[in-house]
Amino acid sequence: MTGSRRRSCPVLTTARLSLGPHEAADYPDMLTMWRDAVVVKHFGGVPSTPEECWARLLRYAGLWRLLGFGYWRIRERATDRFVGEIGLAEFRRDITPSVVGWPEAGWVLAPWAHGQGFAREAADAMLGWADGVLRAHRTVCLIDPANTPSLALAAKLGFEPFAHTHYKGKPSTLLERRRI
Repeated sequence: MTGSRRRSCPVLTTARLSLGPHEAADYPDMLTMWRDAVVVKHFGGVPSTPEECWARLLRYAGLWRLLGFGYWRIRERATDRFVGEIGLAEFRRDITPSVVGWPEAGWVLAPWAHGQGFAREAADAMLGWADGVLRAHRTVCLIDPANTPSLALAAKLGFEPFAHTHYKGKPSTLLERRRI
């Protein structure tokens, strides 16, 4: 995937959720989520600093401009409450085997939203968009092998493990989803 596919972040809606572009106003909700020990447990275990969270917000905007795909901010439609983030990226991770060139799916939800089916609902919308617009025949994801809820969700979405590796010194599982 290269920068030749510039597009802005579309708004996707589901029965309970709205997936839209991140805005500067999302920063306080993002910071709260990314500083929560439950959230960061499987993302290296260290809460994000305000600077790191701001850089993440800027990276999300840049993904759409440069790659034509990226991350959505998820909100509950009924309340407009911040649920989390989901999307596709190419982070050019220093990992073996390489996943450069393939959209990498990722998701993270605020602790209050865990266990309510929001991640599956948002992921179905995201992958439906990706299948229809990006038409990538392979999508990958990187998950901490101790993150059983994310591994279960990935399996329900059609991702299958293809490598057990290390990323930043921690065990990681690489999974792939092939579009037929």
